[in-house]
Amino acid sequence: MEPLFDKNAPKKPTNLSVNSDLLKKSKAININLSAALEQALKDKLAQDQAEKWADNNKNAIKAYNNFVDEHGCFGDEYREF
Repeated sequence: MEPLFDKNAPKKPTNLSVNSDLLKKSKAININLSAALEQALKDKLAQDQAEKWADNNKNAIKAYNNFVDEHGCFGDEYREF
């Protein structure tokens, strides 16, 4: 699987607009804005990638689920729960 992004890419300064009250309250509790934004962007990228994967594989997932419904899951006879 391809990585979400290049973790070794250099940092790039950027300008953005943030709600002033949100910014003030974040600074008051010493939130690292760069780190918080990077984490939020990573989470969004991961969510987007997961949704695309599920969409690209929906036919295979449906076929597998139909197979399991009809034939059961591999190893069912050994399950003890």
